Amino acid sequence: MSNLPIDKNYHNVVIIGAGIGGLTAGALLARRGYKVKIFDQAIVPGGCASTFQRQGFIFDVGATQVAGLEPGGIHHRIFSELNIDIPDATPCDPACAVYLPGESHPINVWRDPQKWEEERERQFPGSAGFWQLLATLFNVSWEFQSRDPVLPPRNLWDLGQLIKSLRLNTLITVPFTLMTVGDALRIYGLDKDKRLRTFLDLQLKLYSQVNAEETALLYAATALSVSQSPQGLYHLQGSMQVLSDRLVESLKRDGGQIFMRHSVEKINLINNQAESIVIKNQKNSEIFTEKADHIIANVTAQNLVQLLAENAPQGYKYRVEKLPPASGAYVLYLGVDASAIPPECPPHLQFMYDQNKPIGENNSLFVSVSHPGDGRAPTGKATIIASSFVNYQPWWEEINYQEMKEKFTQDAITKLGEYFYLKPETLIHVEAATPRTFFQYTGRDQGIVGGIGQRISTFGPFGFANRTPIKNLWLVGDSTHPGEGTAGVSYSALTVVRQIENN
Repeated sequence: MSNLPIDKNYHNVVIIGAGIGGLTAGALLARRGYKVKIFDQAIVPGGCASTFQRQGFIFDVGATQVAGLEPGGIHHRIFSELNIDIPDATPCDPACAVYLPGESHPINVWRDPQKWEEERERQFPGSAGFWQLLATLFNVSWEFQSRDPVLPPRNLWDLGQLIKSLRLNTLITVPFTLMTVGDALRIYGLDKDKRLRTFLDLQLKLYSQVNAEETALLYAATALSVSQSPQGLYHLQGSMQVLSDRLVESLKRDGGQIFMRHSVEKINLINNQAESIVIKNQKNSEIFTEKADHIIANVTAQNLVQLLAENAPQGYKYRVEKLPPASGAYVLYLGVDASAIPPECPPHLQFMYDQNKPIGENNSLFVSVSHPGDGRAPTGKATIIASSFVNYQPWWEEINYQEMKEKFTQDAITKLGEYFYLKPETLIHVEAATPRTFFQYTGRDQGIVGGIGQRISTFGPFGFANRTPIKNLWLVGDSTHPGEGTAGVSYSALTVVRQIENN
């Protein structure tokens, strides 16, 4: 369906960053009649949801699974408006097979709600009340989010959209707004259940960057429930790149432009209003200025402050500087012979290796495995992508960086070898990425990934707004509501598009 306006005399919009958030905002605005230009320093669009190829293997850079493809889901809604086809995908079932330390049988996060309920009762007896609370909060929150609230509101229009999204049952969530998952565990007397807490810590670290004790309960209710039908997580046919490729096609079809290998150096202001950006063409080192009526930054909150430089509002800058440290990522990309993959291997697994060590730093790995015919590997071959959240700082401070990277790689291969058959004869390609790598290819500050952590202080009404303190400057991406993942940043993009239309 098309929302093209009759009056084509619309404002120019420039977008910094061709991640999924920037591409979605650009494609929607172009579809609605705006003149759009997107600039990105990378070689290919997609940001952390892009891909690269080696020896016939296709590797997803960061994101490896998608939510929101089902009817009513955010990607389905956006692709329908853009009049482009929904990518071919298969539901992940189980969404994840989680292996706790010392255990040889996984906790399977089934897509079928009844199967998942039975699995939970078997794995965590006595926890039914806790999970029922999450289900109740999820159902109410999901209905609320589907009505497109603006969070946090920054003017009367934003507030009006928020109020229009409220219903009587939304009040159910109010008493839980300032609670964490840890608080809920204590309410149900489950705070001493180490096995349940370990499982929750693993899953929440993956989706919210922080553990159960810190994750906002309302965020966790969605993160821990969205993998069940009628929602679900999906494994795309081909690669994650199909999302960005189709958004780029839509953008260009509707008159938008995208410029890769163009890094944005600065955002210029006039009277506290975004006026232009300074761009460097990496191919010929030419520096030029692009004026715009609206500037959308698909970057981290940290990068936005850097782009504003001396013009960054002091209160905004202070808030960004006081954020708890974000996470980096170590990612191992393996191209293997198909014989390395156990029979009936699920597409996504999660391992934790030592109960007495913190999650991350190679003590836990989230693993995505290709399947025959999914387009990621030649016939008879497969890909394995294993990632771990890490503290980014040592990767910048370590003088023996290559030795550190090699140690992580060998440790990860050894640990993965407990499940996969990884021998010289089955390993075809080995490559790794660190926070330095993500900085080089995505430009994200210090190579951080996954947003700012969904604590109470940074989630929903307390998070960073899409509408910045600077007029006509907008923030899109995983620093804003509702958080990380392709679905989250697409919601963020849709919010900004609606705000610009009603600015």
